[in-house]
Amino acid sequence: MIIDATNLILGRMGTEVAKKALLGEKIDIVNCEKAVITGKKSVIFEEYKSLDDRGTTQWGPFMQKHPDRFVRRSIRGMLGYKKSRGREAYRRIMCYKGLPEMFAGKEIKTIESAKLVEKAGLKYLTVKQLTDLLKIKN
Repeated sequence: MIIDATNLILGRMGTEVAKKALLGEKIDIVNCEKAVITGKKSVIFEEYKSLDDRGTTQWGPFMQKHPDRFVRRSIRGMLGYKKSRGREAYRRIMCYKGLPEMFAGKEIKTIESAKLVEKAGLKYLTVKQLTDLLKIKN
């Protein structure tokens, strides 16, 4: 199954992807940089920046600064990745920036329940914007 992450809320998309991966389905997510996180820009950035400031540079925890890795790491938290079933499910999930040529002629789906509804005053930040901010501040 190939999923286009354009204008999908990261958390809602992640839960659906995690459920399908646990059921044994292979999932490829394209356009990861266009997924969104809802909330005020400053609050979102401070939350992820505080996660990045923990630990040491040698031992981690490490905050991913590439959009595709950031999305995959977010989904990992929704799996029981320390157990064999979760590890197997995590291996079935692949994330990509943009649309790779190998998916050009194939059917690409979206998750309707995770779509961003454009309301007046709704604040959000794309994954690309967040990862760019995290790269600049380090």
